[in-house]
Amino acid sequence: MADPSNFTTLFGVRHVLFNRKETVSTKSRTRSKTRLSRALGIALTPKAAKYLEKRPYAPGEHGRTKRKADSDYAVRLREKQRLRAQYGIREAQLRNVFQEARKQSGLTGENLVELLEMRLDALVLRSGLARTTAQARQLVVHRHIMVNGQIVDRPSFRVKPGQLIHVKPRSEALEPLQVAAAGGHAEVLPPVPGYLEVELDKLEATLLRRPKRAEVPVTCDVQLVVEYYAAR
Repeated sequence: MADPSNFTTLFGVRHVLFNRKETVSTKSRTRSKTRLSRALGIALTPKAAKYLEKRPYAPGEHGRTKRKADSDYAVRLREKQRLRAQYGIREAQLRNVFQEARKQSGLTGENLVELLEMRLDALVLRSGLARTTAQARQLVVHRHIMVNGQIVDRPSFRVKPGQLIHVKPRSEALEPLQVAAAGGHAEVLPPVPGYLEVELDKLEATLLRRPKRAEVPVTCDVQLVVEYYAAR
């Protein structure tokens, strides 16, 4: 018969190794986001913002050196990558939304940002329910977020004006959401935009209307993104 003390020891070692692996993975993601932020010249996370203050130049040994002027293609590509990174989406997702945006009336670039901003994960972030885009996506994927009383686990779900975004009652006691309810993310997030009505103490937000490009706190020259896709 196996010695229970050995089992406890073995379980403890496995638990420590799992936590260590998880910590290493988190640190690796943080470094990756920080390097990407420096390469694109925008802060993708609160930690990246602090790094950019200290090192406002591209990563690598030649980051401080003056570079030759980028080609028109490189400038457009970087702007497209900036937009993609701020929403944390894949290239195929951005391209699909672009195709939809160009079919709508009005300016394609503005339509593009407005459609992206109505993603569920984007609105969870803007409302202050999450600290970063990654955390907002995690809340959605792990089924902590509801829309009009129904659990939605797709970050790309497009919220319609008038719909209520709220936390599942059984999830309200989770520590990250308690921090959000107390306004703990306010210092690292932009002010709540006018297209959202938020009641943080209730962990809920309502999309009042379609966002307007000028209101969306995203750093991007959308015309360059339009030119990038138009040339392909």
